[in-house]
Amino acid sequence: MRGTMMDFPLTLTTILERAGKLFPKSELVSRLADGSLHRSNYGELHGRAYALAEALTRAGLKPGDRVATLCWNHTWHLEAYFGIPLAHGVLHTLNLRLFPQDIAYIVNDAEDRFLIVDDVLLPLYEKFREQVKFERVFVVPFGGGSAAGGHESYEELLKTATGNFRPPAIDEEDAAAMCYTSGTTGFPKGVVYSHRALVLHSMMVALPDACSQSQRDTVMPVVPMFHANAWGWPYSASMIGCKQVFPGCKLDAVSLLELMEKESVTGAAGVPTLWMPMLAELDGQPGRWKLQKDMLIFCGGSAAPEALLRGLDRHGIRMRHSWGMTELTPVGTAALIKKHLQESMSEDELYVQRSKQGLPLPFVEARGVNEQGEIPWDGQAMGELQVRGPFVAGSYYKDREPEKWTEDGWFRTGDVVSIDSEGTLKIVDRSKDVIKSGGEWISSVDLENHLMGHPAVLEAAVIGLPHPKWLERPLAAVVLRPNMKATEEELREWLARKFEKWQVPDGFAFVDEIPRTATGKFLKTKLRKQLAEWKW
Repeated sequence: MRGTMMDFPLTLTTILERAGKLFPKSELVSRLADGSLHRSNYGELHGRAYALAEALTRAGLKPGDRVATLCWNHTWHLEAYFGIPLAHGVLHTLNLRLFPQDIAYIVNDAEDRFLIVDDVLLPLYEKFREQVKFERVFVVPFGGGSAAGGHESYEELLKTATGNFRPPAIDEEDAAAMCYTSGTTGFPKGVVYSHRALVLHSMMVALPDACSQSQRDTVMPVVPMFHANAWGWPYSASMIGCKQVFPGCKLDAVSLLELMEKESVTGAAGVPTLWMPMLAELDGQPGRWKLQKDMLIFCGGSAAPEALLRGLDRHGIRMRHSWGMTELTPVGTAALIKKHLQESMSEDELYVQRSKQGLPLPFVEARGVNEQGEIPWDGQAMGELQVRGPFVAGSYYKDREPEKWTEDGWFRTGDVVSIDSEGTLKIVDRSKDVIKSGGEWISSVDLENHLMGHPAVLEAAVIGLPHPKWLERPLAAVVLRPNMKATEEELREWLARKFEKWQVPDGFAFVDEIPRTATGKFLKTKLRKQLAEWKW
């Protein structure tokens, strides 16, 4: 016996229609390149996304064609998020922080036909222009400039629309968007998101126990729209009707705080390296900033130090930890604290729990697997995290690296995880970063987070280097706070309060900065090369 429900496709068109018809006056605010604010709303977004869809169709876009964007976070980019899939095309966001030759590789691999680019990013485009073959390039006036160098105006493109566009029939399994992995372990791989995956992910992200989005909220995705869908916030917030605030290209602590204060932001999303300088600014000028009480910061990309959670709490800002990957659309977990734990745990125990990556979102199944099989939920055993679900990738574009999926259909994340008795995940390390010393595993993440709790330490990254006796030993690269000092012995004693002697790094390298990936994570492959000649 089958159900009697309608066969109604889950597509981004439905989200756009809902936002435009039910929340036409909800604001969309973009900070432009010169710092001024551009104000729009969902009613205007609806009309302009339709105009973009019609204009691209008139320009020759065919179902499944890829349209690349090289843009910061702003409402023009949001128009592309909806307008390109509305025309049955595939939005392909390009990571502007990659090397030009890497961007060219990705463009050619995806076979992008058109490009939508910010005027301020034309100099970047010129660096790889000769390596790619876009048919047409449309320039967004984010910096107040105009199209140059033979390129076309995005605004003029929209004027070619007649207003009589009728969206084509779209199957929920059709491709809507694509993003490439950061490529830290080889060539970047494309992940192609279906309409269905994006809609289901939006529903899960908006839940109270995930990003807790309400129509009454004002949300600010600081995480870039040019990578991993800005963690799905542009879609989920549009579905809910939230006011959205886009920070553009000014991401320093003071600029973010000014925008948060001016627009009464209640929720923001970004990696820990964005929030650590903001905490330093809040601590350095107590009382200056008037932020919304209980503002929620959704944090992922890498583990947030416990000291960061505690510090933001002092200023009335809640941080909720998460974990995800490009391959998961991208959010996979959120650090929900179960009610009975909230009532029974001490303050210190709760901070430990909040520092974990949390519970899988609904419909995401997770397991840890090692040489002995699936690990027990004891919080101690460690294994590779494997996941499956309706918004987890089932393959890469062009079927690259099929070995990343198990024979029974689970995606191998490459992260090492432990799972406690409540089902809470803790990412111990990346499989390539976990340190294997004398037959024992040492978590670089745990060491880093505790080091960054030291008053004098701004940032810390721990890597494993070859050792003549133990095969591998941990080395800590440390960036000190301005005008502060700490000795190697002080840091060793600091770690010895929490870790066994054999887990404490054998060396400490004091550096000016730690190299990062294009998405803000510590780039340990480069750090290992920099410190390869370290003498124990």
